[in-house]
Amino acid sequence: MMVQARQRRSDEAVSGIRVGFTCTKKVGNAVARNRAKRRLREVARMVLPAHGRDGWDYVLIGREGATADRPFEDLKQDLISALKKLHQNRP
Repeated sequence: MMVQARQRRSDEAVSGIRVGFTCTKKVGNAVARNRAKRRLREVARMVLPAHGRDGWDYVLIGREGATADRPFEDLKQDLISALKKLHQNRP
């Protein structure tokens, strides 16, 4: 998976974590894309409250083959390490 993040500006809603999910047609047919997005949603539900930051927007992007087939615990660890990298050296 790939994760994009941005801190909201002061003139936007400041509180809360917002998250979006996307998968391109390269991931597969509609069934495969929906399965990948369901897995991303569940990983986000489990990880973001503890590792995400208030006032930030995140987009989780499913990748061909890897998102649907990767073991769930590995997906969780991938998101945790991506969030740590995104937030290191940031206020």
